[in-house]
Amino acid sequence: MHFIDDFMLKFAYQEHFKSYYYDSRNLSLQFPSISANQDADVCIIGAGFLGLSTALELAEKGKKVIILEGSRVGFGASGRSGGQAINGFEDGIDEYIEQVGLEKAHRLWQMSLEAIDIIDERVRKHHIQCDWNKGYATLALNHRRMDDLIAMEQAIRETFGYQQMQLWDKTQLKQYLGSDIYVGALFDSNSGHLHPLNYCLGLAQACVNAGVVIYEHSPATEIRSVSESKAVVFSEKFTISCESVVLATNAYIDTLSKKLTFGIEKKILPVESFIIATEPLSQAMADSLINNGMSVCDNNLLLDYYRLSADNRLLFGSDSSTNVDMMAKMRSEMLAVFPQLEDAKIDYGWGGPIDMTLNSTPHFGRIKPNIYFAQGFSGHGVALTGLAGRIIQEAILGNDERLALFESLKVPSLYGGKWVKRMALKVGIPYYRFLDKYK
Repeated sequence: MHFIDDFMLKFAYQEHFKSYYYDSRNLSLQFPSISANQDADVCIIGAGFLGLSTALELAEKGKKVIILEGSRVGFGASGRSGGQAINGFEDGIDEYIEQVGLEKAHRLWQMSLEAIDIIDERVRKHHIQCDWNKGYATLALNHRRMDDLIAMEQAIRETFGYQQMQLWDKTQLKQYLGSDIYVGALFDSNSGHLHPLNYCLGLAQACVNAGVVIYEHSPATEIRSVSESKAVVFSEKFTISCESVVLATNAYIDTLSKKLTFGIEKKILPVESFIIATEPLSQAMADSLINNGMSVCDNNLLLDYYRLSADNRLLFGSDSSTNVDMMAKMRSEMLAVFPQLEDAKIDYGWGGPIDMTLNSTPHFGRIKPNIYFAQGFSGHGVALTGLAGRIIQEAILGNDERLALFESLKVPSLYGGKWVKRMALKVGIPYYRFLDKYK
């Protein structure tokens, strides 16, 4: 049994966490550390979904790209997350319509669908073996939460014409899910789930095949913008001279030097997420839990999410922060959903931070004319990182129309540094639990 009890390890010079994903990876890629000064068109900092997606998009357009990764490819959430690829954004569509108007909100929605299409395209084009499956259900634990799902389905269907969602009552849900605690669900046949580390490693292999150079155990320490078309990135004793830089650090931005982040770390609140994996279950037991291959998430503020792996383990996760024994806590939460797993052994437990913004709105933009970033995916990073990589590639090649739309979104800052962020989590988590219970 493998459990990680220090979820906020610094990112640099780390190896992959021991997790189910790591033990079931189908590629064992390792890349050298940087050992000489380099020149490139674009230097990307971070080799997770975002960094690799951006690199692949640029390399396919003929750009010379170098990626600096402080630890290993997929070390962060890209190699440890729940693996759900979900359309839309974490916040409701009304907030986006209020901010940018109906026409632009519709464009944002269409781009979120494009994000799912990008996964389809890359899995097929690059033959990435990552257990990519369609089907995703959002579940309601009470009638108040079910009313939220009914309103969401109606708004998306009537406003955007999206027809791939189905509302299920308790009886319909029971046809597919072996739990009695939910009153209904909203099923989306277009969203899905995958093995995140295998997808990440597959993207890395596609990048290498396209000519991208990847350096691991090579943390960036400083960015100097020389002009609007030249920058220098420092790593150890070496430099990369380039035209453009992309920051793809996400939840680990708080661990970086201020010479790298230029203040955008104030937009991110790293929130810990935890996952356990059972032993492989019999086919009969697996089918008694989920019999249609979907991934699942409830719609609480502090939510549970789960799915079956390719070898019939239940992967059960939760977005919360606590000092208690997380293995025991997660097992207890799993049994509240599936008491039939009382005798199932837990083989793995692991966790790590995801990059939330205070209003759950993604934060994409430019620090300087040639220094780009995307962060704040707020639980939608499996899909939205691919979209962000494409949008940043477009901007670097001269078309910043779609990036400018994201730049127009309001993302509040949290001032006071790491201490204030820790206090925000200490206060916020109990408050969200209260809201989940009583509102």
